[in-house]
Amino acid sequence: MLETSARLLRLLSLLQVRRDWSGAELASRLDVTTRTVRNDVDRLRRLGYPVDAAPGVAGGYRLGESATMPPMLLEDDEAVAIAIALRSAAASAQGVGEASVRALLKLQRILPSRLRERLESFRVATLALPGSGTDADPDVLVTIAAAVRNAERLRFDYASHSGSPSRRDVEPYRLIAGSGRWYLFAWDTERGAWRTFRVDRARLHLPVGPRFTPKPLPSDDVIAEHVARGIGRATWRFRARVVVHAPADHVRQRIPVPLTVTEHARDRCEIMVGSDDPRTLALYLGMLDAEFDVIDAPELVIALRDLAARFERAAGADA
Repeated sequence: MLETSARLLRLLSLLQVRRDWSGAELASRLDVTTRTVRNDVDRLRRLGYPVDAAPGVAGGYRLGESATMPPMLLEDDEAVAIAIALRSAAASAQGVGEASVRALLKLQRILPSRLRERLESFRVATLALPGSGTDADPDVLVTIAAAVRNAERLRFDYASHSGSPSRRDVEPYRLIAGSGRWYLFAWDTERGAWRTFRVDRARLHLPVGPRFTPKPLPSDDVIAEHVARGIGRATWRFRARVVVHAPADHVRQRIPVPLTVTEHARDRCEIMVGSDDPRTLALYLGMLDAEFDVIDAPELVIALRDLAARFERAAGADA
């Protein structure tokens, strides 16, 4: 009985994560037969979860919209309190921001209409103070997260770092929190390339859609480097190219700022790093514990010399 209950919770979690599942996919994830999947779906329906099923080759299972809260799980006040807390956490793009968006997306799918109205009343009555750190509207984040899950195209007006406006039509793939902000990793259909967008600079056009066939995603490392490079281009005031006499992994582990690493040899790589101040970047490079050469960055050279002179004076004073 405990094994069956655990499997039902796992099945419910899968149905909430993605829009459509085939019976074979669910059976493979749960390590059971398709017949067991059908039986478990019937059990979920008896518990109050509206799981829709479509027959045929293209058919499958989908968690229905506008479901009522299943009994004995959460009281109404508890559900609203959790949704409010998730909205606040999601907007911050800090710590558990990404998990908060996913959880809020799941919760809003099963909230009955009476609780959605209470949550909307709270949203209307809430005012974010200037400088409070709120980065993106949770409703926008949930809309984008749903489009990612359902493979639905997004259209929005976008303002670049310089303020130049443009209209974008993209296929969304990842919603990522980084450097205190939210970013969307997507395929730009007009430019035919992967792009990174700051969510707070996008003004969505609703409704979303139509559906698209997902492309093979780059690896997580490639996505992370692409997003870091996009963040850097959008926020750095100062950039520098540095050749480091150490492996690429050594550099990535020691510099806590977005950077692009190109490995030239087993013990030699080139990095493109950025900062708002060359003195800060000089301190970061000092954490490398490796020899390095600065290429075409005179401001960084001056900062390194000033830092070296300061350290030398400090060491001489203690001698």
